[in-house]
Amino acid sequence: SACATTYNMAETQRGRLKIYLGYAAGVGKTYQMLEEARQLKQRGVDIVIGYFEPHGRQDTIRMTEGLETIPRRVIEYRGARFEEMDTEAILQRHPGVCMVDEFPHTNVPGAERAKRWEDVLALLDAGIDVLTTMNVQHIESLNDQILEITSVRVRETIPDWLLNEADEVVMVDLTPRALLNRLVRGVVYAPDKARQAVENFFKEPTLVALRELALRQTAHEVDVRQTAQESAESNAAAGGSRGGQNGKASNERILIHVTDEPTSAALIRRGRRVTDFLQAECMAVAVIRQGDMSEVPAAQREALERHLAFARNLHIETRVVSGSDPAKALVDFARLHQITHIFLARPSDRPRLRLGRNVIQEVVRRAGDMQVTVVAQRGR
Repeated sequence: SACATTYNMAETQRGRLKIYLGYAAGVGKTYQMLEEARQLKQRGVDIVIGYFEPHGRQDTIRMTEGLETIPRRVIEYRGARFEEMDTEAILQRHPGVCMVDEFPHTNVPGAERAKRWEDVLALLDAGIDVLTTMNVQHIESLNDQILEITSVRVRETIPDWLLNEADEVVMVDLTPRALLNRLVRGVVYAPDKARQAVENFFKEPTLVALRELALRQTAHEVDVRQTAQESAESNAAAGGSRGGQNGKASNERILIHVTDEPTSAALIRRGRRVTDFLQAECMAVAVIRQGDMSEVPAAQREALERHLAFARNLHIETRVVSGSDPAKALVDFARLHQITHIFLARPSDRPRLRLGRNVIQEVVRRAGDMQVTVVAQRGR
């Protein structure tokens, strides 16, 4: 990030969020964040460490010297003691800037909020600027691609809209070969854990693929912010007219068809990602054959409601429509809402509530004025 950052000094303003993005542990995200924190303190900015995860890295630990640290909160859960960021203490202290490591972390049950990113939002709402760190594999819409690359399903994720709302996203880059050298030297993990990492997640082809994802994501974030700035300047010159999402007018409107099938989660992630890159509008729609959701069998209703809630968590508008002809109901809804692109999941062979193969063919036939994408499950 080449632009300068102006830090808030008034409680009435929402805080600014700056994310240090990497592709793996050990690339230097926390070190660079601490380096900026020390510079801010030298400039007289009131800054504290809200949460810092040292991982035994002595060089990084030394960077915290001279910086005020808010003590962690201890929570007991199932007979064990866990330490979490004390968000309430930070809010009471109310610094100008707070440094928060490991943005996607899930808090232990008993904390006020389920996710650390929710704690960060509370700090931002209070007018506190936040510096934080995360890796690209924790972005929700990339979850299926990460599974394909690493064979590991990442459980701690953040919704994509958080990155879109960040004021700055800075990629901390290191070549995979240099990272592997750091790993071998014991800079990243202890020797026994380092050997295990090299045999699993830290294989060079895996790191290369993750780095490419991080570079693409950073380029996208730069493009979104540049487009928004150009649009804002254009709107100001034109007297304040408004554009579309992120300040850019878009004619694209995407519909994601949600079923009770497990593949719906991956379809929602894919649709969300395409929506962000096109800066389009997006809806997630479930189709039932008659009545309302209360008349759907319990197991299928629970799955549908879970997928619709997942879509809403990613800031996707959701709807439920009914019709004896599901293909006609879906396409009629799409045409009424000026949809340009329909996403459908390739169905399994189970005769359930979802659209069957013949119905998908009927959607394709009826939606001649729209683009229809039938998405296969990754790895199949």
